[in-house]
Amino acid sequence: MTTKEFIAALRKTPDNGLIFEDEAGHRVHAGYLLTEIKAAHFETVDCGGQTNRWDETIVQLWVPADSDDNDGYMTAGKFLRIFDKVTAMIPLQLEAEVRVEYGDENFFPSLYHVEAVTSEDGATRVLLAPPSTTCKARDRRLAEVEAGACCETACC
Repeated sequence: MTTKEFIAALRKTPDNGLIFEDEAGHRVHAGYLLTEIKAAHFETVDCGGQTNRWDETIVQLWVPADSDDNDGYMTAGKFLRIFDKVTAMIPLQLEAEVRVEYGDENFFPSLYHVEAVTSEDGATRVLLAPPSTTCKARDRRLAEVEAGACCETACC
């Protein structure tokens, strides 16, 4: 999901509690804090020798040791106030993918993809999906074959 799509979804329900969860129903604990927003730029070279460039917006969540689930969830509005303050300070690319950095006993520390944002009954839920790896050279070769082209792309 792009940063723009994510923020637009949150703006629809600013009074809702903002719950981050995975497909198994594990939630980031209530009382979490939005501790950092990062404008990340990547420049890579894949195993086929091709350069790749992209941007990501990374929002980092953290739960203090003295927090408990009685602290409640941050509202979408509070998240947005922090986000808006940050965008006035650093250049975020709104078309960049938004990722959530988090880890605890239920979530392996990682950068999670935002699969969907839904709202109902006073809660806005952000569905997180774990990252995966791929071989970009192989993916390009398969896409070219599916398109009817023939190629000899190096891989690995």
